[in-house]
This record gives sequence, structure tokens and C-alpha cells, in this order.
Amino acid sequence: MRQQESFALDEASFIKGTCVATIFHNEENFYSVIRVRVEETNEACEEQEVVVTGYFPKMNEQDTYIFYGKFHNHPRFGRQYVVEHFRKQFPNTKEGLIHYLASDLFKGIGKKTATAIVETLGENAISKILEDPSVLDGVPKLTKQKAKELYETLRTHEGLEQTMIALSQFGFGPQLAMKIYQAYQEETLSIIQQNPYQLVEDVEGIGFGRADELGYQLGISGSHPARIRAACLFALEQDCLQEGHVYITKDQLTAHVKQLLEAKRSETIRAETIEQMLVMLAEEGKLIEEEERFYIPSLYFAEKGIVTNVKRLLQQTEAVMTFPESEFLLALGRLEERLSVQYAPLQKEAIRQALSSSLFILTGGPGTGKTTVIKGIVEIFADLHGLSLDPKDYTKDRPFPILLAAPTGRAAKRMSEATGLPAVTIHRLLGWNGAEGFTHDEDEPISGRLLIVDEMSMVDTWLANQLFKSIPDGMQVILVGDEDQLPSVGPGQVLKDLLRAGVVPTVRLTEVYRQAEGSSIIELAHQMKNGLVPSDLTAQKADRSFIRCQTGQVAEVVRQIADNARKKGFAVKDIQVLAPMYRGPAGIDRMNQVLQELFNPKSEKKRELSVGDVVYRVGDKVLQLVNQPEDNVFNGDIGEIVAIFYAKENTEKQDLVVVSFDGIEVTYSRQDLSQITHAYCCSIHKAQGSEFPIVILPVVKSYYRMLKRNLLYTAVTRSKQFLILCGEEEAFRLGVARSDDGTRQTTLAEKLQRFLAPFTEGELPMEDANIGMENVSPYDFMSS
Repeated sequence: MRQQESFALDEASFIKGTCVATIFHNEENFYSVIRVRVEETNEACEEQEVVVTGYFPKMNEQDTYIFYGKFHNHPRFGRQYVVEHFRKQFPNTKEGLIHYLASDLFKGIGKKTATAIVETLGENAISKILEDPSVLDGVPKLTKQKAKELYETLRTHEGLEQTMIALSQFGFGPQLAMKIYQAYQEETLSIIQQNPYQLVEDVEGIGFGRADELGYQLGISGSHPARIRAACLFALEQDCLQEGHVYITKDQLTAHVKQLLEAKRSETIRAETIEQMLVMLAEEGKLIEEEERFYIPSLYFAEKGIVTNVKRLLQQTEAVMTFPESEFLLALGRLEERLSVQYAPLQKEAIRQALSSSLFILTGGPGTGKTTVIKGIVEIFADLHGLSLDPKDYTKDRPFPILLAAPTGRAAKRMSEATGLPAVTIHRLLGWNGAEGFTHDEDEPISGRLLIVDEMSMVDTWLANQLFKSIPDGMQVILVGDEDQLPSVGPGQVLKDLLRAGVVPTVRLTEVYRQAEGSSIIELAHQMKNGLVPSDLTAQKADRSFIRCQTGQVAEVVRQIADNARKKGFAVKDIQVLAPMYRGPAGIDRMNQVLQELFNPKSEKKRELSVGDVVYRVGDKVLQLVNQPEDNVFNGDIGEIVAIFYAKENTEKQDLVVVSFDGIEVTYSRQDLSQITHAYCCSIHKAQGSEFPIVILPVVKSYYRMLKRNLLYTAVTRSKQFLILCGEEEAFRLGVARSDDGTRQTTLAEKLQRFLAPFTEGELPMEDANIGMENVSPYDFMSS
């Protein structure tokens, strides 16, 4: 092949060539796949044309570019040239320059105008324009608007290429470099050179460490205000997002910032200097300071919003219709007869309190009958209010009056199956549409008469605020959840704080009904709640067993258990392996590889698609990782790959993977596959809100960092029929003994208690006690 001859370049590997076709281009992140006709290269390359991939704007076909990178053998697509950075080779002949300026890249510049530009400015026209755009004033019949657009287009393309090269020299990969360029455009280099720490505030994915390395290269000293500012903002955000805190104390934040600033520098940063910066940031509104606690502003105002709306909902006495005791008991009797059930006294009390409260919390562990109570509330509410529970009786103008919602799609599905009524995710209820935010808020609330939200322990501070402010006056609200489960992934512990504050009427279900049916799983879960592990943990039970093994044996043991379950007739979707960590020999990634080979091995009859080291096949069980409301698919939903289409087979000229989520089919391009992962084994966090007939739960000491009581409790309570534990008994006991209750720093309970006098459980008036007091609120008995 042609090697470098007349083309003088540095020692970097390069390919110089002409773009002949764009195979794929993502307008959002600029990831592109193009075919290039090779003109020169210093690579070992015999092909006349090569596939080039990287992050760059849409290439103008027939233009010449110089790409710097290296060849990579893709498992499916073969040899590709992966680009680190590139630059455009401007034409150096009169004919080539006219052709370039008359291309689609420059709107409004035809061949006649392009010829006039070249004849006026010569073969160095482009460099002249970039140096001084006023030279275009001398081109006949070229309007000022067209001249301006021409200059801006040239500057944008030249600026991007030069910026990408400079950013690569600063150590940024092409994807991150493109994100930086999208944030700052042509000002990228000047902003970075003046204040590289600005990246921490403006570009997602760049932490303080990366910005600090850049600052060091540019000679920014240890006590530079920009450096301290970035460390303060980064430390606050990291502590809140990673640890789930709503606020950080002054001492905690100062210590963290100091540690960040001194980690790689010999200089000592005074605490007073950090505290002065915190004051400045508070004055700017970049953070909120209250009683020596520091908040991310959105979290501070979210907590405040929750308090305001909880108070508003509790005071909505007109939302509650009161009924004589006799009417309630008759309705309850009709329901028990219809369902052939007998509600226990505490369950009856829960239903009665829920119906008589504007805002109510139902809590309890597994097997205590929360689902049974929810069904009772819905049925009796409809009975007492004379409402039909048939969705067909309602229209768009007269919507269904009872709303059921949960944080995940699977939890919503469980709720719908239990009640026979439609249920949706909270995001869908509130009209979330990605970057555009939520449709519903205080100005456009949701509509209905009763709202029941299940799995409330999974709802973080931001989502809870959005939910509460979207609830209209006059709607009764019931929150359901298990406070002992894992807290939300996002900051806060809303359900726990509402319960701890004691301001919302609450019933805690304590009697375990499934235990009476012989469930040792439920018995184990309730012992775990109290920090206990039964002496017969490893004994074989009808619905539970424990298989001893070491870390290195876990994957094979899990495979054998899953294989036995399959041979006994259980479907793949019924068998769920849960683990707390992704990496390592007993990690989620390794077990997914082993289980994919068991349940869905490679076959000539099955299509597959490789993405790095991961192979997706038709028939694979996969998990959705992000909310995708436009497709009605949400984080935590589990589906199956039902089809794979290769690029050469479709008009979009790209590989496509089709996943069915309980009948809802979603199509993913290769670039979208980061939104899903294999689900034969998944994290315990991702399984929250779901239940499975069989749960296989490995527990070994190598998980130690993650082993905590609420994590194991959540995993155990995902099992409906069979629980198979495997690993080390000591690891399980250590995990149950480690309780992190109360470690999240929030002020929601404190603020609720400050602004609302507490209720005691079961205190709300009901039945005949309401006579003559229909317009009296509990607040009338409270001191202001």
C-alpha cells in the first residue's frame, strides 16, 4: 500500500483519505462511522478503503481528512481505524477549492459564488478568510449575511479540529473531548487555559481529580480560588450523590475538601480559606448553608417543598368524606364475602384509617398483608363513593379516579396484578419526558380522587418533591412501603423520615400471615430485621436452603443451582440471581457470562451482536438501566431480546436490537446498548420493587464492603417461593450484624416536626366520633 512519501507528518500513526460514505452519525454525541478511501498512511494497510470510527461532526463526502489513531479488530465488523483526533486537509488547487466551497457544507454558496471567491482571494482563500473575514467584502455579489455564514462555518470546523487535537494533548479521550467542545464551542481552549476547574461545574463526567491534573499542567497554585471553589462543589456533590446525603456538615465538607486539595500536592490548605470559599459560594447560590449544614440547592428546596406539600395535604380536610361506622363495616363485609377473605383487626384498622385520612402511610415487612390491604382500600373506597372500578366506564374527559403508582415498571406491574387495576411508574404518572422534565407540577397537577404509591422506600428526595407538588387539593394519598428495605438510590430517605417525624397518620402491619402458611423465607426476613440470624440458617427447608462454597466456586455453584431449577420446569424469567457487586469471580458480570452460556448458548441459529466484551443474543434476558418514558420502559424493567437486525439489512444502515418488555417492544441501535445489560444476574438495588419465584443469593466475604443488613434483607424479600443462599455463613452473619440505619444525613424529619405537630399512630377521628365535627381538622387542636 502507499506509504508516507511526500506528505510530511510527525511520527503519529495516521491515515489520509477521502470520505466516500457516512455509515452512521449520532447528532447528539457526534459518534460516527465512515468509509474512507486511503490516499496516504504510515500504517501497515493494504486496503483501498477502510472503515473509520470516532467522534467528529458529519463529514463532507469527497473531502480529504487526516485521521490519527490505530487499527482495531472488531469481533463482528473486522478491521476498523479508531480515531483519536483528526484534521481537515483543505484543497490546494483552484478546482478543488471551488468544489469545496460549493459543497453542501456552505449553505447559499453555489459554484458561481465559490468561483468568484477563489478568483478574488486566490488559492489561499480559506486561510485569508480565517485570519480576516473582512476580505470577503471584496467578493462581487456576496452578501454580508452569506459572508458571515461562510466565515462562521469555516471557523466552527477549523475550531473543532484544533480543539480536539489540543484536548487530546491534555489527555482527554475523543468522547469526553467532544462533550467539552459541545459545552464551550470555539471558546473551549480559552476557557480551559484560563480556568480548567470550570470543567467540574459544566461538564458531566469530569471530576476534581481530572481538572486538578490539568490545573497543575497549567501552573495553577494550590490555594488558587478556582481550585478551592471546584473542590468545594465537587466534594458536596460527591458526598450527596454517592452517600445519599441531603446535606453535609461544615466540618465534614471542610475535611473532604482539604483532603482533595492536599492529596497530590505538598502544600497545606488552611481550613479558614476553604470556609471563606464556602461563604462565597453560598452568597452566589451555588450551595445553601443553614445551621452549619451545606446543601446542593436542588436538594435543599426539594426537602422544603416536601414539607410544604405534606402540610398542605394533611390540612385538606375536604378531601376526606366521612362515613358512619355502620357503612364502613357493611362495605368491608361485602368485600370479605366477595373475596372469601377475613381481614385481621389491624388490617381493618389500616383500611379504615386510610379511608379517613387525607394523607396516610401503610408500612410493614414481607408477608404482613400490605398488598391485601391496598386491595381492600381500593375496593371499599370505590364502594363508599359509588365508583365503578371498570376502566371502560371512563373517558379522557372523565379519567379513572383511582391512581396506582410505583417507582419501577415491575413494581407497578405487581401492583396492577394485585388489584386488577391499571398502575404506572411514578415518572409516567408525572409525565416525565427526559430532558424536557415533568409535565405535571403545582401548576398542572395530576387528576383523580385517590392516589396509592407503593414501594415508597425507593423514592428519593427529588422525585418525592415532584410527586407531592403534583398532587391537587382534594385528592387522598396513601403511601405504602417497607422502611427496612434499601433506601433510594438517589439522596434522601423519604419514607423513613416521614415515619420518624410522626406527623402523618400511620399503621404498621406487624403480624406475619405468610409465615402461618409455612414460609421460612418470611421468618428469616423478620429475624434479619432485628439483627438476628437463625441457628438453622444452613438447614434444608422446604422453601430455603444454604450451600457452602468459597468465592472462586460461586459462579459454578450458581450455574448448577440454576440448571437444576431449569430441569425442574422453571422458566428463565422465574430464576433470578442477585449479587451486590459487578466485578470479581463472584461478581454480576462473571455470573451473567456463565448463566448466558447455560440458558442461551451460542448457536448458528441465533443471531448475536458483540459490544466490546459483551455478546447479546436473541433470547437473552436483559435489564433496562435508564428511564425511557417515550417507549414506556423504565429503569429496572426486565425484558427479552426478540430480534437482531444487522446494518446491511435495514434502511437505517446500523445494527439494531429489539427487546420485548412484557409485550412492549423497544429498538436499540448499537450506540444505545449501554442502556441495557444482561439480567440473568442483577444487582440487589436493581431488583428492589420486584419479586421472583426463585432467588439465588450468593454471599461471600469478598462482598464485605457491600454487606449490610438492609441490602441482604431486600435481597431475601425478593423471593416468592424458593430462596437458595450460597457462599459463606460467616459472611451472611457479618452482613446482618452491620446496620447502617440513620447514616444518611437529612433534615426532612426535623423540618416536618418543626412545622407540623405530630400525630400518634391511629389517632385520626373516624366513625361516629365525626358527628358534629365534619369541618374540624386535627390542626384545630394544635398550638400554632
